[in-house]
Amino acid sequence: MAIRGEFSSRIGFILAAAGSAVGLGNIWGFPTQVASNGGAAFVLVYLLLAFALAYPVLMAELVIGRAHRANMVDSLGKITSNPLGRLTGLCGCVTVSLILAFYAIVGGWMIAYFAESLTRPVASAALNEWFTSYSLSSNLVFCALFLSLTSYIVLGGVKAGIERWSVRLMPTLFILMLALIVYVSFQPGASEGWAAYLVPDFSRVLNPDLLIDAMGQAFFSMSLGVGTMLVYGSYMSKKEDLPSIGAAVALVDIGVAIIAGMLIIPAMYVALNNGIEIFAANGELIAGDQLIFTVLPALFDTIGPVGLIVSIVFFALMVIAAVTSSISMLEVPVAYLSESRNLPRRQSVLIVALTIFAASALIIFNFSTLFGLVITLTTKYSQPLLGFALCIFAGWVWKRNDILAELKLSTPDMEHRLFWRIWPWYVKFVCPLVILIMFFRSVV
Repeated sequence: MAIRGEFSSRIGFILAAAGSAVGLGNIWGFPTQVASNGGAAFVLVYLLLAFALAYPVLMAELVIGRAHRANMVDSLGKITSNPLGRLTGLCGCVTVSLILAFYAIVGGWMIAYFAESLTRPVASAALNEWFTSYSLSSNLVFCALFLSLTSYIVLGGVKAGIERWSVRLMPTLFILMLALIVYVSFQPGASEGWAAYLVPDFSRVLNPDLLIDAMGQAFFSMSLGVGTMLVYGSYMSKKEDLPSIGAAVALVDIGVAIIAGMLIIPAMYVALNNGIEIFAANGELIAGDQLIFTVLPALFDTIGPVGLIVSIVFFALMVIAAVTSSISMLEVPVAYLSESRNLPRRQSVLIVALTIFAASALIIFNFSTLFGLVITLTTKYSQPLLGFALCIFAGWVWKRNDILAELKLSTPDMEHRLFWRIWPWYVKFVCPLVILIMFFRSVV
């Protein structure tokens, strides 16, 4: 069997894991939730719940992965002799592959809009229209391009692929976001956006809908439940202090979400100042794909020649955010095939990428029926149940002394730390209960 890869540095792991967590949802979902849920009051609740809910589950994945030095299927299989462990791991591989199948379509749209912005001055009108037409041909071409880019990075393995590109892409992501924030903040209307984002409405802090929305954002923004953090944890050095490195990953993810809000919300109010509609029929701010592909491009068109540069930078930012998440998703099934099935990494990447592209093509050809359905099945049903299962494995199935022994490899005094006094019972009782409440609410 081939020697397993390992992250060569602490910063390499943090940037790779944070890149996995920092996806398109942070940039187009979090900001509008903030503005629609009491501004800074939502940010405060989100911060509290990110560490009260998401961080303990993140730690469960990291500890399981590093302890067993294996993919999701084998790691959960080693915790229990019951076949349920491997079955849960397989469900995680299938779920993350289906998520990547629709995510690759959206990632392809980001590349298409980036290409359109880049070539607009020199390309024909017909070509630029094709870039953003959402036609079968453009969807297939750019989805394939996005998966090819993701596969190229994963093909390099942990050190030469995932880590190498994460330490390049994540700083670039921050620089582009900060540059856009500075530019947007000086535009007419931006001050109203800053007020909507930062001025708290504390009367809404105890609103049940706000609490549930903040819980969901905190949990799902870190891409928990589908094995990405577990697999990345399996590539981590035994010398690393897991609680502190997990906290660093959570802080970077939270930081990117908050910084994204500093860009998106002021930009939306600049668009409103320029005569672009930013509110949906129900009075809430437009979010999701309509925000990214309708509102913001319309804004870029209203700010003259500099709008083209802003558009190029913005969609470059979106492509980077999409790729840093997709490489972690692809690595989950690739790690399973290369380790459990003893296939060479190149062959594993090819098999998984082609399978996922086939699933993406099926969604593209049946878009109105399958796109929303696959998103619902994976993110609303499968992902929370897998997160619940991981808490059960870490809190109830895996022996507590074995967990402590793993943590003491890097932190000999772990049993005397506050983390160990709280985390074991917290992930055993509190996290599963909260996840079930979230799941029940999303279903009902």
